[in-house]
Amino acid sequence: MKKIYVNELKNHYGEEIEFSGFVDNIRDLQWVQFVILKDNTGKVQMTIEKSEEQNKEMVELISNLPLESTVKVTGVIMESPKVKLNGMEIIPTNIEVTSTSALELPFNYKNLDGVNLDTRLDYRFIDLRNDKNMLMLEIQSKLVKYMREYLYNNNFTEIHTPKFIDTASESGAEVFEVKYFDRKAYLAQSPQFYKQMAMASGLSKIFEVAPAFRAENSNTNKHATEFTSFDVEFSYVESYHDVMNLEAEMLTYSLSKLKEDYNDTIKEMFGVDLNVPKLPFPIMTLEDVYKELEERYNFKVEDSEKTDLTTEAERLCYKLSKDKFNHEFLFVVDYPADKRAFYHMRDKDNKLQGYDLIWKGVEITTGAQREHRYEEIVKNAKEKGLDKDVKFYLEFFKYGCPPHGGFGVGIDRLTMLLLNIPSVKETQFLFRGPNRLNP
Repeated sequence: MKKIYVNELKNHYGEEIEFSGFVDNIRDLQWVQFVILKDNTGKVQMTIEKSEEQNKEMVELISNLPLESTVKVTGVIMESPKVKLNGMEIIPTNIEVTSTSALELPFNYKNLDGVNLDTRLDYRFIDLRNDKNMLMLEIQSKLVKYMREYLYNNNFTEIHTPKFIDTASESGAEVFEVKYFDRKAYLAQSPQFYKQMAMASGLSKIFEVAPAFRAENSNTNKHATEFTSFDVEFSYVESYHDVMNLEAEMLTYSLSKLKEDYNDTIKEMFGVDLNVPKLPFPIMTLEDVYKELEERYNFKVEDSEKTDLTTEAERLCYKLSKDKFNHEFLFVVDYPADKRAFYHMRDKDNKLQGYDLIWKGVEITTGAQREHRYEEIVKNAKEKGLDKDVKFYLEFFKYGCPPHGGFGVGIDRLTMLLLNIPSVKETQFLFRGPNRLNP
């Protein structure tokens, strides 16, 4: 029999059904037992009258059943306006216990206040039973769905690239080395090389949603050693502004769909009123950002630090964008080319043809127009001392490759900012960091 979920029960009033789920709560009164059952879509009340002889076995079973056990119930689903929980109840004729929980949980997942985060992560399978966590994963799933939907609507092709690579030279970040039969391999920091290979192949518009790996010993609220990256690349761009425009449109589309479907629920559970950004997103040069941060907020850094956004400058960008543009997002452009990857295009003045996108004071994207001209990309690789290490990659551009660009967004970080959750440790299904490899 097809599993019937809580959110489908209203379609079966008056029918005998089978329902399977967790036992969330039991109220064992003198004449009746009220049992709250749940699955990932909601909760429903099961009512057992103690006075009825045929219920004797079920009453005894429920009286001795630990919470969080799982059951399969056969019974009739009734519309019952007097029942506060969804106006319905199950009147059971048979209850089968499919698993029995231990009497005491490691912590009360229904109230996580004061529960140590490491303890929660040790027992993540319990932690995720929390209603907010369950909703968070549902919203994250829908966010990815809507981002995908936007791209599919615009004729993008989803691809799947390898995560074992044979060179550690993709970017400045540390990489994880693994034994690959009789030689070394590395876990991919991003699908960047393969996205560009797709452009050289003539695919024109591609994206991928996949894990990425960074061996950085960063113990912050926004870093992880493994995370889910949403990567996009497309051909025939005129400039990196085309890349910025597409990302802005994709995010606006996705957030507007989320607001339609979840705004009231998110406001109730997370205290966040979703704000759908207006197009176009504001743009500032890195130089102007530092100039205005100093003029508006007396924020100063040494000139040597102005080649990139410091963590505090990044944080203040949210206030700056709100004050100057009444906008939560801010594109920052004109970074020095020597601070970015060799495959980013530079103009005649050696200015990077790329950007960072800041949302709520946190960088969520580094995007750019890529260098597609063979002679130029070989020269850039040599400048970085990488030409031999990335020989296979340079081959992509020998036989014609259209102008192209792209970006990547970390889904876990995006979720953290969307719902004002303190850390990506809580927005990943299972967090991986320098000090955590289990469960």
